[in-house]
Amino acid sequence: MTSPAPITTSPPPRLLATALLISGLCTTALPATAADTDREQLVLISFDGAHDNALWDRSLKLADQSGARFTYFLSCTFLMSKADRNGYKAPGHSAGRSNVGFAQDSAEVLTRLGHIWAAHQAGDEIGSHGCGHFDGKDWSKSDWQAEFDQFDTALANGWSHNGAEAPAGWAAFAKSGIQGFRAPYLSVGDGLYAALTDRSFAYDASGVSRGPVAPDFTKVTARFALPLIPEGPKQRRIIAMDYNLFVRHSGGDETPSKSAQFEERALAAFRTAFETEYTGERRPLQLGFHFVEMNGGAYWDALERFAMETCRKPGVACVTYQEAIRRLNGRNGSAS
Repeated sequence: MTSPAPITTSPPPRLLATALLISGLCTTALPATAADTDREQLVLISFDGAHDNALWDRSLKLADQSGARFTYFLSCTFLMSKADRNGYKAPGHSAGRSNVGFAQDSAEVLTRLGHIWAAHQAGDEIGSHGCGHFDGKDWSKSDWQAEFDQFDTALANGWSHNGAEAPAGWAAFAKSGIQGFRAPYLSVGDGLYAALTDRSFAYDASGVSRGPVAPDFTKVTARFALPLIPEGPKQRRIIAMDYNLFVRHSGGDETPSKSAQFEERALAAFRTAFETEYTGERRPLQLGFHFVEMNGGAYWDALERFAMETCRKPGVACVTYQEAIRRLNGRNGSAS
């Protein structure tokens, strides 16, 4: 695998604890009504980073087999080779710095661009994860605008800068196809929200909530939140994301010998969270993953089993964030 080590692509335990603390302040949803089970159950599955080309292949195959459509939050340094690293400068950092590294060479970039285009054409969504995966909670509006400018340039020029011709339609996609954002480390601040509004992003998916909740449509940029879901023998809540499971299960240390055990725990948590909504209020369920196989691939294996058994159930739609917005009524968050 040509990408950096998994620990650098995901929130460290310090930020995980902060997110858990903040999430305890979130408001829970209203009780279910008799009409709740008539609503469509939306499931939103997303990937942060979107770099490893082998996992691009695996996820696209899963989408085709399960009928799901995924959202890929792309880090733009993976559209830059190491030779071109000095063309990127994150706010407050020297040129050529990235917490997640860069592509090895142009051939890797072009393969990744092909996957991005295939996903887009299949109905999956590409969102922004910024570029160098820095904690931008203290960045200003102008700092974030500079980061977004570099993302836009990397996406628009990815093919030509790496010696190939972009497919027909790429320019339009690069100009208007990126409608959503997820912050590295789920770390947000006033500067980010101001920049998202200024750039007319349709949504931000960086929040954390006590459990599944409807998106907040009261803001110009709608806000989605990854839920805390019950997990493990004690059913303690945890952010519904593979990295957080990785930290809980093995302290962030790779333990492939327990992969099967961790897979079953993760799958049980996903199933419980889904069934609670499917038989109850049917609020959208969001699950987050990374393009890294942690603990011997336990969480990707659990995801594959979950998607295959869930996404074709009656009354269920595994959709992208943009599609979820189209299917939701912005006044009350219920499925239309």
